[in-house]
Amino acid sequence: MFDGTIDKNRLPRHIAIIMDGNGRWAKRQHKTRIQGHEAGSRAVREVIESCRKLGVPALSLYAFSTENWRRSKTEVNALFHLLSKYIRREIDELHANNVRVRFMGRTDRIPKAAWADFVAAMERTKDNTALDVCIALNYGGRAEIVDAARQIAEAVKAGTLDPAQLDEAAFAKHLYIPEYSEVDLLIRTSGELRLSNFMLWQVSYAEITVPDVLWPDFSHQHLLEAIAAYQQRDRRFGGRP
Repeated sequence: MFDGTIDKNRLPRHIAIIMDGNGRWAKRQHKTRIQGHEAGSRAVREVIESCRKLGVPALSLYAFSTENWRRSKTEVNALFHLLSKYIRREIDELHANNVRVRFMGRTDRIPKAAWADFVAAMERTKDNTALDVCIALNYGGRAEIVDAARQIAEAVKAGTLDPAQLDEAAFAKHLYIPEYSEVDLLIRTSGELRLSNFMLWQVSYAEITVPDVLWPDFSHQHLLEAIAAYQQRDRRFGGRP
């Protein structure tokens, strides 16, 4: 039984979360899918605040994937409207709490209004240092690797990169947010056992927890339990003791 104790000296440097279960939560509550996403936004607020208070340096949240465009136009439009609403509502508090907003993904296809709100949030918080919140929007792990490979190919073509000097560290410098090229703890809510094309490069040696809780119900306590599970693991990175 988890007693609420974690070691503040061994916190994960980078936590990534696949926020799964908004739709199922809504169905169980006899609400619309959009209401499920709205409920999920409250969990986003709680986990950001929890990570900030704990002292976790970086939190990546899977908000909208490159595959989510397959959803109905109504739901997609509502999701981006909700994103803009969330940013406008929370930006003052995020900034006051020294949280920096980051972006991961492809900017094409993102509605102009939502992107303008996002750019404004990034600009306003760019100098904050307490916590980096990296929002994966129009994001795909494979797309990120392809985009990195394209940048590298262009650098080789321009003569600014010698292919013989390319290694994993050099490749990682071309990822969307290079300084967070390693995820320590990956959390996927709702009990599903899939990566869903999320940060495929970065989660290579991540510890994974899959709490059987739908995202709108994810709380500070669930985060502590995931961190406690992480701290109980023996991270060998492919080696032996």
